[in-house]
Amino acid sequence: MAPHDFAYFQWPEPVGSVKSVGETLLPLMSARGWSGAKDWAKKASGIAPTIVGGSKKHGGADLGPTRAKRAWAELGVDAYGVHDTAPPYDKRPMTEFGPKLTVEMVARIQGWVWARDETHRDELAKQGPEYRDYAWIFTGGKTSQYRQIGNAFPPPVAKALGSSIAAALRHEGSPEARNDDPLADPIYKVLRAQAHDNPDVFLTAAQIAQRAGLQLDELEVRRRIELLDKDFEIISASSGPAFRIGEFRAFTGQNDHARHEYIRNHMSRVS
Repeated sequence: MAPHDFAYFQWPEPVGSVKSVGETLLPLMSARGWSGAKDWAKKASGIAPTIVGGSKKHGGADLGPTRAKRAWAELGVDAYGVHDTAPPYDKRPMTEFGPKLTVEMVARIQGWVWARDETHRDELAKQGPEYRDYAWIFTGGKTSQYRQIGNAFPPPVAKALGSSIAAALRHEGSPEARNDDPLADPIYKVLRAQAHDNPDVFLTAAQIAQRAGLQLDELEVRRRIELLDKDFEIISASSGPAFRIGEFRAFTGQNDHARHEYIRNHMSRVS
C-alpha cells in the first residue's frame, strides 16, 4: 500500500465474542439426534486448532499432525479422519477420543457455512448475514472439499481486513503519521550496516547489542537473531557464537532463487 494510502489504514476492531468449538458445532453435532451432543459441547470449551490440509503433501482428510491431533482430542474430537455424517454412527462405534468432524463442521470452524447446492445456499441465506455472507458450495469428494477448506483463508477475517484496506484506499477517516521504515529493527540495522561495510566480518552478540544501543543479554540477542533468520540468511562463525547477515530469503523474482530448484525436484508435492 502506498504511504499516502497507508496513513488511513486502521486495523479491524474485534467484533462480538469468541465462540468455543462446542458452541460453534453443537447444532451440527446434534443434527442426527445424538444424545451426547450437549455433554460433548461442554467439554469442547476451547478454541479449535488451526485447520490444515490444503497442501498436496497432506494425505487424506484428517485434522493435522500429531500435535494437532492431541489438541483436538482434548476437545473431545477424533482427529484421525473426517466422517460423512454427524453422530450417532450406523456402521462403527465412536472411538475413545470422541466424534469425528464432518466436512460441514470443518467448514464452520474455518468460518464458512457449507452449502450442498445453490438451493441449499439460498435457504441458508435466509437465516441471517452470517449464513448469507459465508455460505459456499465446495466441489468434489470429501478429501477434495476438505483440502479446499484447509487451504482457505477464514472468510470473516478476510472480510474484516479487506474492508479496512478498502477504507484506506478511499481515504476514509483521518490520516495518521506512520513509521514507514521497514528496517526499524535496530539489530537488523547493525547487521546490515556491517554487511555493507565489512561483509566478511562477524559480530558477537555483545557487539551487536552495544552497536544497537540496547541493554540485552546474549540469549535475548540470539533470540531476536533467530527471528531475523526467518526472513534473512543468518551466517554463524565457525569459530564461535558470532553472526553476519546474508541474503533476503523471500522470492522477489530472482532467477537464481532456491525455490526454482525445489519446485523442479518436488513437483508432486508443491501445491
